[in-house]
Amino acid sequence: MSDKIKAAAIQMDSVLYGKAENLKTASALVQEALAAGCRLIALPELFNTGYFVQARDYELAETIPGPTTEWMRNLCAGSGSFLVGAIIERSPIEGVLYDTSVIVGKYGVVGIYRKVYLWQNEALRFAHGNDYPVFDLSFAKIGLQICYEAGFPEGARLLALKGATVVVYSAAFSGKRSYAWELGTQARALENGVFVLAANRCGQEGEEYPFAARSRIVAPDGSILSEAQSGEQALCCEIDLAAVEAQRIEIPYLRDYNLPMLARQLNSLME
Repeated sequence: MSDKIKAAAIQMDSVLYGKAENLKTASALVQEALAAGCRLIALPELFNTGYFVQARDYELAETIPGPTTEWMRNLCAGSGSFLVGAIIERSPIEGVLYDTSVIVGKYGVVGIYRKVYLWQNEALRFAHGNDYPVFDLSFAKIGLQICYEAGFPEGARLLALKGATVVVYSAAFSGKRSYAWELGTQARALENGVFVLAANRCGQEGEEYPFAARSRIVAPDGSILSEAQSGEQALCCEIDLAAVEAQRIEIPYLRDYNLPMLARQLNSLME
């Protein structure tokens, strides 16, 4: 069986509070990626609601499974593809909200990841996640991260140590800090020997908040395989998963990682 698959990062704008319109936009782009044969497709952060919707977070939040994950399942129903996207989750048990990335296939929800590192006022909107799960999709092991977390190497490192070969970032990263997005996504790929599939928002919300766009697919050696510019796009690219093992042999960061020593140092800082 070939190690090569096609993957896609969906770059799109979103209308504030406009779920129906946003899902229509996303649907057209996802279907374009499916038609190109993409097996793994990533959507941006809060793609279905827009990002600055804090005044109506509770109204817009959904349980998982819920309406948006069912929409994702329907898109995948005719294929063996998987769709990733981050939405506002309402926990049915705790009643709190999370910024949550979810993987969905033709049979429904495969797994969820709740954002651990919240950016600025997100901490007033959402609870923190506390786990780094890895999901086995048979063709690849997938780890999930969200936006700001491209600047936290520990998350991607833990995912790689747990076996992830692809790390997916769903983002609403600002244009003002695009340098952090560009450097971070490449660094996380190189230092862990993983593919990075990074789907970012384009457009802007309000007069002073343009998004960075520049969705990209990054190889395990840190090279950019494909990158979008400013507009809406289904960024499709073939990736060869055999490159993961090859890069980890070329530069053995994971082999030489001294986890016991690091654990001791972290424990000492917490004392």
